Amino acid sequence: MENNLSNRIDLTELQTSIEKVKAEIKKIIVGQDKVIELLLAAIFADGHVLIEGVPGIAKTLIAKILTRTISADFSRIQFTPDLMPSDILGTSIFNMKSSEFEFKKGPIFSNIILIDEINRSPAKTQAALFEVMEEKQITIDGKTYKMNEPFIVFATQNPIEHEGTYKLPEAQLDRFLFKIEMSYPELSEEIKILLEFNNRKSVNDLDQINKVFTQSDLNSFRSIIKSIHIEEKIASYIAGIVNQTRKSGDLYLGASPRASIAIMMGAKSLAAIRGRDFVIPDDIKEIAYPALRHRIILTAEKEMEGKNPDDILQLILNRVEVPR
Repeated sequence: MENNLSNRIDLTELQTSIEKVKAEIKKIIVGQDKVIELLLAAIFADGHVLIEGVPGIAKTLIAKILTRTISADFSRIQFTPDLMPSDILGTSIFNMKSSEFEFKKGPIFSNIILIDEINRSPAKTQAALFEVMEEKQITIDGKTYKMNEPFIVFATQNPIEHEGTYKLPEAQLDRFLFKIEMSYPELSEEIKILLEFNNRKSVNDLDQINKVFTQSDLNSFRSIIKSIHIEEKIASYIAGIVNQTRKSGDLYLGASPRASIAIMMGAKSLAAIRGRDFVIPDDIKEIAYPALRHRIILTAEKEMEGKNPDDILQLILNRVEVPR
């Protein structure tokens, strides 16, 4: 395995920017280091993220703060049961002066879009995101409209509330590079949250968050991520893990080749964030959970046993031989 002393790619600027971003986020957020790292990895890998967690743990806030560190357009969409596809995509309006229909763009036409409680809208509205999330374009009345780069969707959902919610279909979930699960803070972190909240003059003031990188910087960093080295045996390790999800008797549905690509791109981003220009097996093990947990379906028996996707993924990772 290559070592850190022989880096061929200069990661100095990328790492400096990442440290600045973390410092900006920590002005308001306590802890959640792993979540921040995964969100940054998704941005650099040009992927969408589904953030799941109980109410009150700063899912929306952390996404909003992160987007404030990038010089890009931002829009927020609150999903509700009465939200229509046209409320997201836009609609054609008749112009009395020109006697023609003109397309009025919806809030999806932005660089970074935060969708709050994505599972609160019915299937018809959720389906409106299919084309735009995968192909970065929408087709309205036979005309195609391209999205500007970067185009990233952060979506949040509550795992415990089922009344008035609509389960995301597998095809929709597959559009997300990662599914990040946010948990409660540790006791020491919660004490720090209380003390900082008490001392802060302006609660959650996003105006104190500074821009760290431009769209040009982001494009440059994405090019670096693509150049991160991955050995053939590491690629085989990824394929072996994904293949095992299809063979596992614990799973009703395994992961697709899109999942393999998600693991690879996520691992490349994670390697760069940690100062390496090459991927190691530990990157794969770490990224496998957020990249696969929403792409597999447990058998009814395993669900009745109280197992969750991460439990089965751990078994699979223990089963697949780690390259040396």
